Amino acid sequence: MSGNRVVWGRVRSRLRAFPERLAACGPEAAAYGRCVQASTAPGGHLRKDLCAQEFEALRSCFAAAAKKTLKGGC
Repeated sequence: MSGNRVVWGRVRSRLRAFPERLAACGPEAAAYGRCVQASTAPGGHLRKDLCAQEFEALRSCFAAAAKKTLKGGC
């Protein structure tokens, strides 16, 4: 049973670190948000792949943050 506590302790510490790591993606999130907002403004037309470049940058940032969290890195 003590082995389970060790595992859950590591999992909890990774989950606690995740929001801090995602905070580093602020610029990418803001760029994606601005693109979507501009597309949905009056006269704008949101359509598939309109903000694909911004979304891909945000996705890559999230993936890098998740990888750091899983490895336990900084």
